Amino acid sequence: MNAIEFRDVRLTLGKRVILDRVSLEIGAREFVGVLGANGAGKTTLMRAVLGLVAPSAGSIRVLGQPAVRGNPAIGYMPQIRSASANMRLSGWEFVAAARRGHRLGLPGKAVDFLTFYVRVLGTLLFTAQRGDAVVALTDPPLLGIGAWLAARFCGARIFHWVQDVYPEIAAHIGGHAWLQLFTPLRNLSWRRSDGCVVLGSDMAALVAGTGVAPDKITVSPNWAPAGLDVQPFDAANGLRKAWGLEGKFVVAYSGNLGRVHDLEPILEAATQLRGDPDIAFVFIGSGAQHAHIQSIASQRGLTHVHFRPAQPRAHLARTLALGDLHLVTLLPGCEALVFPSKLYGIAAVGRPVAFVGPPDCEIARLIESHGLGRAFDRNAMDALASYICELRAAPELRQRQGAAAARFYRDETGLSRAVSAWEKRLTSPA
Repeated sequence: MNAIEFRDVRLTLGKRVILDRVSLEIGAREFVGVLGANGAGKTTLMRAVLGLVAPSAGSIRVLGQPAVRGNPAIGYMPQIRSASANMRLSGWEFVAAARRGHRLGLPGKAVDFLTFYVRVLGTLLFTAQRGDAVVALTDPPLLGIGAWLAARFCGARIFHWVQDVYPEIAAHIGGHAWLQLFTPLRNLSWRRSDGCVVLGSDMAALVAGTGVAPDKITVSPNWAPAGLDVQPFDAANGLRKAWGLEGKFVVAYSGNLGRVHDLEPILEAATQLRGDPDIAFVFIGSGAQHAHIQSIASQRGLTHVHFRPAQPRAHLARTLALGDLHLVTLLPGCEALVFPSKLYGIAAVGRPVAFVGPPDCEIARLIESHGLGRAFDRNAMDALASYICELRAAPELRQRQGAAAARFYRDETGLSRAVSAWEKRLTSPA
């Protein structure tokens, strides 16, 4: 019996044919690599094997059975954000992560989370000592509750680094209202901690609203990845040529296409500008909304909307330089729960920013007050389309807003400022 069989398979996304007439057999114990250029369909092929994309023609069988979502016989290591350069994994650990570390479906994810949670807290209980400083992140969700209990048991100090606010995000986006049962305990772990470090003023107000004393809250924005600096507007000419974007005004969205990001309004603006052959929209990255947004673009026939996979970290400066204008978005109701830190990478390379989201949130205020670009309500995509045309027609405005973005990053944010804020927080009296 073959491990995987494809019989005259066609895979499509909307009206776009990704792969056609694919037939193959992979036998048991065979080791097979799939090679291809960006956009060739490798990820779609894997998703089909996983039962996440149904073939529009032909058949796919895995271990003799039709491909279905959540097949427990499949070990799968998904594409994820770049890991730390210092992380080292043995071959066994990598295979184990693929086999056990990412189960498809909610039950499997719950088991993975609980297993990780128990191991982390067990390690903390055996290693933390009196006087140590324990920093608990908010990913994975609610880890800070157990870290607070373990740290207090060991006599260690506990600090919460609030990057994403759970369980509110899961309740707001995923509809998992039952997770709010953990909110009182989460709030207690914040109040009884030695400090909370948050990404911005909106998030600080939310944390203060849970009863955390103001002197325990530190606002410390994130920063751009190392190695980014101001890029001239022609720095990505080679990439433009490779991607067929020469002579275009490029409106770029670079980063995670996750659920907290309001992406459909971008396609509304793109629809209004579909008749302009000199404007192109480029989505660079992946995420939960990728297939949905790509399908809408295909259904509307938006041939000037392009999708590219996440680029290597070493090419980030060039990738960000591609955009004449960058887009940052946020769903209404998420403004105090997350902060789109992609803003800092865009600012570091000196590019204008258009924000789509709640007009009274912190990121909108930052962009407007520092002259980095413009902020738009999700229902004002006609105004965004007009701004894009204005920016294309006025290179001096583009240069001025790009320079303002670079000044903002240099003067207001950066790793050194974050280190100073953390040093002050960690050395503050108990």
